[in-house]
Amino acid sequence: LRCGMRTTKCQLLVTSLCVMLLGLSIATLSTVTHYGLHFTLISDISLENNSYRVIHHAAFYFGICLSMTLILAALLSSAATVRESQCLTAMGFFCFALAFCGLIPAACWRYTHSTEVEDSMMDVYDLVYEEVRRNTSSFRRHELTAIHEAFLCCGKHSPFGDTANVEHKTCPSGHVHDEGQDCLREIQHFLKKHMDFVFTLLGITIGFTVYGMILTSFLWFSIHFSSNLNRKGKYILR
Repeated sequence: LRCGMRTTKCQLLVTSLCVMLLGLSIATLSTVTHYGLHFTLISDISLENNSYRVIHHAAFYFGICLSMTLILAALLSSAATVRESQCLTAMGFFCFALAFCGLIPAACWRYTHSTEVEDSMMDVYDLVYEEVRRNTSSFRRHELTAIHEAFLCCGKHSPFGDTANVEHKTCPSGHVHDEGQDCLREIQHFLKKHMDFVFTLLGITIGFTVYGMILTSFLWFSIHFSSNLNRKGKYILR
């Protein structure tokens, strides 16, 4: 039993270190996503009826809460391993389980709403582009120029035609509109790479979270039975 406990403690320490690194990675990714130029630009331009702004803020707060839960689980598991405390082990298991309950809905949301973020970002670009094309707002022209510079793209294929004037005024210097620089495609490609990276990070975190739950539960039972075995064979003189 002691040999198995030592093996579990070593594995749990390594797992706790990996979970802490994953928690820090999720916190960094959430901060970059929330304050990154591409995302903040679209969020500031989007209208109130557009769902992107809500998703933008919700993703940040969810990521920060998830990272704090993972870091807390790693710290409690490490302390429980060193001190062989059943209470700390149970708290570590609870934090792992809480993180797991948050990770699974996030991964499911990635599949069920895979195009919602993409559509909302492209809707923002369509709105700004069409207003500039109709010359309804000079302020929108500056916003469209900022989007073109951020995504390094130029205009889009419009069914209404006469887009050359818009692209000439808002595209970065040296960019000529062609099929490879269509902004809708660039936004879609940029977001796909970002979401694939997020989903990969979530998948790895789910694996380590489940493994952490298994190790903490095994350590709890090992401490419990080891404590009972130590009490056997002892006599009290009265």
